[in-house]
Amino acid sequence: MAVWDIKERNDIVRANEIRGSRGLFGGGYTPTLIKKIDVINILTLGNASDFGDLTQGMRDTAGNSSSTRALFGMGRTPSDSNIIEYVEMQTLGNAADFGNLTVTGRGADGMSSSTRATFGGGFVSPARTDTIGYVTIASVGNALDFGNLSVARDNIGAAGSSTRGVLAGGNDPAASNVVDFITIATTGNATDFGNLSAARYLPKGCSSAVRAVFGGGFTPDISNVLDFITIASTGNATDFGDMTDQLAKAGSTSNATRGVWGGGKDPNASNIIQYVNIASTGNAADFGDLTAVTIGTGAASNGHGGLDFDFIQRPSVNYMPGSGRGLFGGGYVTSATDLIQEINIPTLGNATDFGNLTSNLTAAAGLSSLTRGIFAGGTTNSGTSTDIDVIQSIEIASRGNAADFGNLSGVAYKSTGLASATRGVVCLGNAGGSDSNTLEFITIASAGNVTDFGNMTVARKTVAACSSGVRGIHGGGSGLVNVIDFITIASAGNSTDFGDLTAAKADLNACSSGVRGVFGGGATPSDTNVIEYITIASAGDAADFGDLLTARATAASISTNIRGIFAGGDEEDEINKIDFITIATTGNSADFGDLISVTRRTSSGNTSDSHGGLQG
Repeated sequence: MAVWDIKERNDIVRANEIRGSRGLFGGGYTPTLIKKIDVINILTLGNASDFGDLTQGMRDTAGNSSSTRALFGMGRTPSDSNIIEYVEMQTLGNAADFGNLTVTGRGADGMSSSTRATFGGGFVSPARTDTIGYVTIASVGNALDFGNLSVARDNIGAAGSSTRGVLAGGNDPAASNVVDFITIATTGNATDFGNLSAARYLPKGCSSAVRAVFGGGFTPDISNVLDFITIASTGNATDFGDMTDQLAKAGSTSNATRGVWGGGKDPNASNIIQYVNIASTGNAADFGDLTAVTIGTGAASNGHGGLDFDFIQRPSVNYMPGSGRGLFGGGYVTSATDLIQEINIPTLGNATDFGNLTSNLTAAAGLSSLTRGIFAGGTTNSGTSTDIDVIQSIEIASRGNAADFGNLSGVAYKSTGLASATRGVVCLGNAGGSDSNTLEFITIASAGNVTDFGNMTVARKTVAACSSGVRGIHGGGSGLVNVIDFITIASAGNSTDFGDLTAAKADLNACSSGVRGVFGGGATPSDTNVIEYITIASAGDAADFGDLLTARATAASISTNIRGIFAGGDEEDEINKIDFITIATTGNSADFGDLISVTRRTSSGNTSDSHGGLQG
């Protein structure tokens, strides 16, 4: 029996030899429309095999992908379309509906990071378009507007790194040598990069994290030109070599080392697959054959240059601390509950049972280190007569029940917690029946009672809190305030004014990466769906981020360094919806899944093993 050597695999990964090896080619025409999806192993030479089918025959489609999911969008079916379909990269099977692009057309191309896919340009009858749209790959739903190309054109080529997307060539209406770029994590218009070595349309691109290579196209004659750019710079393309044949309307994809083109017109429909080693220069070589001759196929892979593998968890049999386990403790529907629910933040899905608190509890403060979660204070029903001072803990790696940790300085509910990797800070909220400005702290690794930390600038409960590894942030709160203040977590002392929310609100919640804090929902006094954000290291007012799926207050929020979660809450009645956002971008939230339906709740404590306070 073979044994999986973890160290050997880790060495291979660090040597950059494993960066995703599956490439997909979807759709095309020969001359009738086809819906077949082919799969290859980019690391090994050989012929393609059958993966599954698109939902319908589609040609001239743009491909995009993360490490787990491939998208095909804006193909002809046979009329122009705005369709986006997806498949799960690691399985074999047919595509499913994802949503729709912002425009209906053909001749766009796409590039993506690990989280966001963009689709740029195309022909939208009766003219070429400069539109760029984007989607969050892990969700499903319609595309949002990203910005505009520097020049409206169709039949462009696209490639990119994890931060930058590059769009090259196209028709505008003559063959173009324009190269422009976007920053994928933001929204905004494209910026001039330089020029291709020759004007052409349909120069299909592939990339490592450093270099993009564009191959073939029409000038208007069919071309065999290969040229390349260094993605992080700007400037004109440089000659790379030649393709094995003159080629246009191929599909192109890559992993970190090898660029691959499949099918296309040379001048007749072809099943040829050819490749280059991206880091070098030279002519393309034969790779193998597709399962059928095809023109206008879309392509994607789970290892292209746009994927940042520093943020992708490696396969593991067991839970790994810091991998994205999120917990919701307690809450209230018609009465308080002791249920602790669990989600895996990097994936989508419904919550599952983790264990139980020491008692039924709502409106507790949640915080955590990498390994231990804390729930502090709260009320065992509703009202000050049942408020408690208990602090309880759970070990995040081990599903099970909470244990006694220590005590707050007094009973408190509608409290809030934040943390660094070692220290947790609790804002007492309502303490003994009155709004409090008291902050107390614990050392998370050591069970025991709290120590006085200092005071917030304004006494309030239902405040939202988040953190980086250095700084803790409190925003909003009861009495409808727009105040944001901050503390330095490692140094006890009073809060300092940071800035203001976009509106005065209470019952909001917050999550963070190590860089950005995001506030969502709340009451103004009406429930709101507004999401706003700050840069934690820089004092200043909050700015608009987007909207939650529904207006709500008293939700629970957790995060990794990449993804923020808003779960449950009250939108006139308690809800069990879970939304997510990508923290580094701006935009509306998308559906993640549901809390356990029998325990829909408001005011649940919340924590995760990878929030912003654990970064750096």
